[in-house]
Amino acid sequence: MKGRHIDVSTTRRATLAALAALPLAAVAATPAAAAHRGRRTLFIAGDSTAAQKYVDAKPETGWGMALPFFLSSRVEVANHAVNGRSSKSFVDEGRLDAILAAIRPGDLLLIQFAHNDEKSADPTRYTEPWSTYQEYLKLYVDGARAKGARPVLATSVERRKFDAAGNAVPTHGDYPAAMRALARQEGVALLDIQALSLALWQKLGVEETKVYFNWTATEQDNTHANPPGAIAVARLVAGELLHRRVLPARDVRRLGDEIDELSEVWAARLTWLPGTTPA
Repeated sequence: MKGRHIDVSTTRRATLAALAALPLAAVAATPAAAAHRGRRTLFIAGDSTAAQKYVDAKPETGWGMALPFFLSSRVEVANHAVNGRSSKSFVDEGRLDAILAAIRPGDLLLIQFAHNDEKSADPTRYTEPWSTYQEYLKLYVDGARAKGARPVLATSVERRKFDAAGNAVPTHGDYPAAMRALARQEGVALLDIQALSLALWQKLGVEETKVYFNWTATEQDNTHANPPGAIAVARLVAGELLHRRVLPARDVRRLGDEIDELSEVWAARLTWLPGTTPA
């Protein structure tokens, strides 16, 4: 990777080195790992587009909240995504460390960042696509692997943006390409949600896509989804987990089903799905 390098703390470097030194076969053979067979947890590290939302944010909805609807009971979703975080700030705040303390052999770590990495005016969050962004992402990949878990990279869901001719326009610059390159280099499964969501917004068109974003009487938000949008993106994520052979067919369900996203049951589920506390 080219460009300047991140200053990873001595403590974090030592922690990852110690974890990496553990033989994965030995870790997988422990009693705790054996008890874990048949069930696994999918951890999400990401930003506001995936994060748990609470009643005061309604109707804004993270796709991570809808993902359990497409997975079997054998896969638990632990959504650690938090509003406003980049691959850098998530690490600097100790949030990756918290995941690595909880993750177990056989679990999955799904990593989706870029929206806030792009904010060049904010040094606490900004990363450069071909250097620091890839280097921070590699911390997640190496950390998951050191714990016997499987890392999964996901390019960021696209914003709602159209040109004058009605064509859906990509907004994430080089970040998706940088993640794709890292996935190839490291042999990590990639869910190309950026490409899939861009194609979906193109198919739906300028007006119909408003139904999927946080458009209200007082707000026109082209970044964050509402319940229908969260369901649509979660369906893409679940489909990619199946197609990339991250999860077997028995653990992915309802991909072709209509989901009544406006029902009272759905609203209650959004309110009470487990997640991290707001920050």
